[in-house]
Amino acid sequence: MSETLAALQDRLGHAFRDVRLLERALTHPSILQDTPGFDGNNQRLEFLGDAVLQLALSHELFQLFPTEREGGLSRRRAVLANGAFLAALAREAGIADCLRLGTSEENTGGRNRTSSLEDAFEAVIGAVYLDGGFAVAQAVVQRLYGDLQARILASEPGDNPKGRLQEIVQPAHGNFALRYELVRAEGEDHARTYEVAVFLLDRRLGSGRGTSKKLAEEAAARAALEVMQKAP
Repeated sequence: MSETLAALQDRLGHAFRDVRLLERALTHPSILQDTPGFDGNNQRLEFLGDAVLQLALSHELFQLFPTEREGGLSRRRAVLANGAFLAALAREAGIADCLRLGTSEENTGGRNRTSSLEDAFEAVIGAVYLDGGFAVAQAVVQRLYGDLQARILASEPGDNPKGRLQEIVQPAHGNFALRYELVRAEGEDHARTYEVAVFLLDRRLGSGRGTSKKLAEEAAARAALEVMQKAP
């Protein structure tokens, strides 16, 4: 076994009983261009690994967000399983360094191609599942993802104070504990200013102002975050 494959197994936290499964998971279909009749690539393992990954993430999210509804859980899972996200995880794990590619694919940047890395990541999960079973595959997924909640927050585009406030409140109080109320609207229609207050159940956490209700709600959420961060 090569040192590169041994290092990858260390990062996965799983030593393969059948290392050929891992080798196949890392074999891009382009290998056939250089080696006609080559026995196997990672496409079938990718198919299997996609299903295993979806189940592993679903289980983790189900446990992590016990009051979240189906739509919210599906949205979070989609964030964690999209192609760019999986490609980034593949790079973190060192999968890119282990890919076996055809010459043309190698020369045109295939080793860093998002689609190739996404496929390889799923194929590796499929290979782990075949080699060790679902519990082992789930443990590898947990190891590669780390803190799921932190991953989700980091993937949200831009500043999202309402989302961050919801993430803090939701585990203890559920999905519907926060409410935003319009306090007042001032000014002419073309230059109106809104003030919104945010409540946690019956407790007012803060308020904010903005030139739209959306901006006022975001300002209120920022104020509430500051209050919660200062609380003992």
